[in-house]
Amino acid sequence: MRIKNLIVLLILFPVSIFAQDMAEYTGGWEGKIENSKTFNLKVEIENLGLKKARFKISNNKSIVDYHFDSKNTSLLKIPFAENYFFEGVLSKNGKEINGFIKSGILLYHLKLCKSKNNTFTGVWNLLMIDELKSLNFYLSVENGKRDDYQAYPILGDNRFTGTWCDNFQKENDLISFFDFKTGLQFTGKLMTDKIQLDIYLGKYEITKIVLKKSITDWQIGGFNSNNKTSILKLNEMEKLISKDSLPNTHSVLISKKGKIVYENYFDGYNANIPHDMKSASKSISSAIVGITKDKSLFNNLEQSIFDFLPKKYQIHKDSLKMEIDIQSLLTMSSGLDADDYTRERKSLASENNYQSTKDWTKTVLKAPMINKPNTVANYSSANPYLLGIAMDSIVTEPLEIFMDKYLFQELEISNYIIQTDLKGKPYFGGGMYLTPRDMLKFGELYLNQGKCKSKRVLSKKWIQKSFKNYHDLENVPDKNGYGYLWWHNTYQVHGKSIKAIEARGAGGQYIFVIPYLKTVVSITSGNYRNGKTQQPELIFEKYILPYLEN
Repeated sequence: MRIKNLIVLLILFPVSIFAQDMAEYTGGWEGKIENSKTFNLKVEIENLGLKKARFKISNNKSIVDYHFDSKNTSLLKIPFAENYFFEGVLSKNGKEINGFIKSGILLYHLKLCKSKNNTFTGVWNLLMIDELKSLNFYLSVENGKRDDYQAYPILGDNRFTGTWCDNFQKENDLISFFDFKTGLQFTGKLMTDKIQLDIYLGKYEITKIVLKKSITDWQIGGFNSNNKTSILKLNEMEKLISKDSLPNTHSVLISKKGKIVYENYFDGYNANIPHDMKSASKSISSAIVGITKDKSLFNNLEQSIFDFLPKKYQIHKDSLKMEIDIQSLLTMSSGLDADDYTRERKSLASENNYQSTKDWTKTVLKAPMINKPNTVANYSSANPYLLGIAMDSIVTEPLEIFMDKYLFQELEISNYIIQTDLKGKPYFGGGMYLTPRDMLKFGELYLNQGKCKSKRVLSKKWIQKSFKNYHDLENVPDKNGYGYLWWHNTYQVHGKSIKAIEARGAGGQYIFVIPYLKTVVSITSGNYRNGKTQQPELIFEKYILPYLEN
């Protein structure tokens, strides 16, 4: 009788008896990635222009082999998996395709070049880095209780900026979760003493990793750099960086009159790795607004933001909010209760607040007005976010394609990534990834009054307007002057004041443009939680300016 009852229980309640309790798996797990190029994916398009074209992704094995109709080559759109796609444009000479893979919240730019066999080929660095320096892979399983848990993958190579995982699921001995930043999906099979973790792009498997319980401390980072070009001798700065007295400095580059005179990378970074610029890419957003204005895609900077918004958002317009114009958004003076700096109170349209809602535009527009537009400036990502919505409404092609065609291709920049908003549109509030050399190129565009190699990219008038000081930022410690999404600052060297116009991002991402010295400096860093986000200003004033002034 007992055996019969047990059989009935097994039939009725198999999950409750056999499902593992996640409390038993809480802790650290580790394994090895297959090889250093596992996440450096080869992307190919075959038979372009034919009905039976193929889109392929591979590493040391075939991952995606997707057939599509490519008779229309004016704008390729290839949905190779659910929530993943490639979009691109064939160049006029037919030799390359410039486009993006949309995966997670990122748009990875790819340049696919035509080979002799008429196949277009490029490389997708899914983890942003050109090759892993460590094959160590770690998984932190946290807060496990029955079927509840969180799991966070961590690489031994900490140059990868990390995952943003969510949607933690469990069914019997299977767990799954999703990194909404890169688009990677993880599925784990729970075993007695190990976890079999599979990593996917949609339904396509990239690799498998066997994880075992960690018994020693994780080995993360600590890589030496071999990349070094040191024409100017900034030995004291280099020694302090190597001794960790100027911690988490990833790169320092200096160009003078268009030529790189100093270039150095630290902590394993190199010239091929695009760095998360954070809010320094707001200045790139400003350039895109300038290009659309130069092309007369909108009338003037005094146009209300409501001229660019869909009908459903017009209900938020009132007599004061309708005065929020393009000019006020460029200068952080919209007047909205939007403050990314002040911690004493929670601003209704701060980045942390609106990004936690389902409709960012609605949340920003619902915020009350605290000032009349174009009178008082408070630093906030909500302002350039609205600029992105406006620009997307006026261009006739995907905004990222427009950005690539009229800015990045003109600067010969191809190794970059654009962060998107919830709707998959480029996020103008920050988060682009550029290499330090390309950050220099962008700064030189402004130093050269909108020209790149004698070719006009931005009007001289736009550059001059961009660098004008419109307001002081009331909510930042130094009350810096501010232009069109460019910071103003003044430094002292040899008793002389030197003015710089700067793109700035959290953690210490800086582009310094110094017209007086015909110089551009880019510095990238990783100081996110130690209060040293402005360390590049110290490096610039104490070590770089004295050498430039000698």
